[in-house]
Amino acid sequence: MGFHRANRIAEEIKREVAYLLRGELKDPRIGFVTLTSVEVSNDLRHAKIFVSTMAPAEEREKALMALNNAQGFIRNELGKRLRLRYTPEISFKFDESIEHGAKILKLLNQVQDSQAGERTGERTGERTGERTGDNE
Repeated sequence: MGFHRANRIAEEIKREVAYLLRGELKDPRIGFVTLTSVEVSNDLRHAKIFVSTMAPAEEREKALMALNNAQGFIRNELGKRLRLRYTPEISFKFDESIEHGAKILKLLNQVQDSQAGERTGERTGERTGERTGDNE
């Protein structure tokens, strides 16, 4: 039963933090940050909020630093909005899964393009080979 409650609380935290990022926080360092997931401990005392952005590494670090600076404000707002006995301690972590997925997709596209080029080259070579073989 606790596992389901932790998942529900995680989704509530995700929704509320997303709302806060959109409307309440005015820090320009945050930029275009996407909340990817939230993990809440079974005792509901700790929450890890995973964020992602397609910005360069330098801007990514600034955004993460801005989020960590806003931790107190976000936790305070969560305490007001969620009906919990204890407001979880929050921490922000950078989620590299989207960036990793983009790299894998790029590699797959390169492999697919190279295989398509090889097939076209093989077909062209076979046709020219047949023609030169007929002439001899």
